[in-house]
Amino acid sequence: MRILLIHSDFIKFEAKKKAIQNADEIKEGIGNAENALVVFVAVEKIDEQNPDSVIKKLAEDVRDTIKKVGAESVVIYPYAHLSSSLGSPESARRILNSVYDDLKSEFKTLKAPFGWYKSFEIKCKGHPLSELSRTILPEDAEKEKESVALKAEKRLKSEWFVLDLDGKLIPVNGFNFDNYQNLKKFVDYEISKVRAVEKEPPHVKFMKTHEIADYEPGSDPGNMRWYPKGSLIKRLLEEHVSSIVVKNGGMQVETPIMYDLNHPQLSKYLNRFPARQYTLKSGDKEYFLRFAACFGQYLMSHDMTISYKNLPLKLYELSHYSFRHEQSGELVGLRRLRAFTMPDMHTLVRDIETAKEEFLEQYKLCMGWMNDLNLNYEIGIRFIKDFYEKNKEFANELVKLAGRPALIEVWDEMPFYFVMKFEFNIVDALDKASALSTVQIDIENTERFDINYTDENGEKKHPLMLHASISGSIDRNVYALLEKAYLDQQNGKKAILPLWLSPTQVRIIPLSGNFLSFAEDIALKIENEKIRVDIDDRNESMGKKIMESEKEWIPFIIVVGGKEKESGLFSVRIRETGKQEEMELEKIIADVKEKISKFPFKPLPMPKLISKRARFVG
Repeated sequence: MRILLIHSDFIKFEAKKKAIQNADEIKEGIGNAENALVVFVAVEKIDEQNPDSVIKKLAEDVRDTIKKVGAESVVIYPYAHLSSSLGSPESARRILNSVYDDLKSEFKTLKAPFGWYKSFEIKCKGHPLSELSRTILPEDAEKEKESVALKAEKRLKSEWFVLDLDGKLIPVNGFNFDNYQNLKKFVDYEISKVRAVEKEPPHVKFMKTHEIADYEPGSDPGNMRWYPKGSLIKRLLEEHVSSIVVKNGGMQVETPIMYDLNHPQLSKYLNRFPARQYTLKSGDKEYFLRFAACFGQYLMSHDMTISYKNLPLKLYELSHYSFRHEQSGELVGLRRLRAFTMPDMHTLVRDIETAKEEFLEQYKLCMGWMNDLNLNYEIGIRFIKDFYEKNKEFANELVKLAGRPALIEVWDEMPFYFVMKFEFNIVDALDKASALSTVQIDIENTERFDINYTDENGEKKHPLMLHASISGSIDRNVYALLEKAYLDQQNGKKAILPLWLSPTQVRIIPLSGNFLSFAEDIALKIENEKIRVDIDDRNESMGKKIMESEKEWIPFIIVVGGKEKESGLFSVRIRETGKQEEMELEKIIADVKEKISKFPFKPLPMPKLISKRARFVG
């Protein structure tokens, strides 16, 4: 638990808007106190190990401080911003309420509402004890295990630059961002290293109202439920990225999701990767859940017989379940999860020159992926200083290829196992950046796992390895698409998903029940062309049906009645252009197929008739 104690002349606060779904229920949400000890509190994950202990310690600390400063009242003020490792809302509420109940019988005590955005005014008294901060740990708490890499990441010192299209490496404080405002947001986010989310990002509302995904209250936070529409979108993304990788020579494999925590090579690798693990016990052995598909592919590569003729060699896995025990303050919506889908490819190459060649090709594949999703992105490239000095022209080539300046992070030491990596990052509506596509050049792990190839002289040698996720996390791609839709909406455009990912691509609305059979005939012709089509057969007004179709971001809406049946011309609303056109059915089909022909197809994941559908979100 983190607390900030302010002895104030006064504090005034007012609850403005709910920050979380299960916020305190309040009538007014207004409060004030004079000569008050204001206790700003952030309940942390570690407090959940022994909540009674931190309740007791906090109450004792408040009592002791009141005596020292002579305050006449106490204000318990939930303040999540003090920590990036927040506990669950349920545990935080219980702890705060318990402290309030403990103190109110002895002092005039007020508690600010939990789970709300609040405005407040405070006047600090300014004496030596008027501002105090504390960290309270529960008794017998086990501190979260951190890998060597996580510890290194915390103390890591970086130099930050922007590499422009002319090949100039400019310190970030000397770069002119006037024409690169999105890059500026990305730069500020990366340098701040603040990953906790202070309010709900817009995609969370979209993922629920569009019945794509939702939180799963029966599981650990960061493990989501996916509804049929969301599952369809995920499967299409997975199939598309897998197709890209396989066409590029990736050989698809499957490996376990859990590994021995004490395996000699794996335990060393855990300490070189900046991620927190889930651990579990089976009998007397301890295991960890994989955070990427690296482990199985390393062990598989170790057992393979590889010749120089086989290089570059690419193993690929679509890891439907990867796990990282991310800090709770960072978990919100689909942006950062604890269980996620990660397409993961590892490429074995002979030397650094062939590594750079493969890196460049995979960089191009990643550019293609971002273009297929129509996502705007910023480039982050990270180097060990010595490697950058030797490969400046390579860095310049990456920037020129993308046609935009890139943020460059340079490390003096090598904190991880790679000498360089890049990420394509999207910047969301809260100005938070998230990495999607990425490739890394790994110079350690083939030796660590004794992965060998036989060269022309019959000698065994360790190759180098590239780690690549052409798409990045599939779940995070859905987040990126929904955040883009929101930003488009804010800029006066229509929110929409790419046509190939829209759960319903064409909706048919019959003017009345008399034309339902005609609508079904039309739908069958469209469906036979591998286009997802549904029919709004409900007994609702035409205006309501069209309005709800617009709310669902349906790309093509076709109204059918007697006129259309007789003429063969259909009135079509095209969401992307905002136009309404009269078109023959063959033209509608041709236009849709032209836009989706290069992408995978899966059939409609719900009943074709909307009247037959149950609702997943009330």
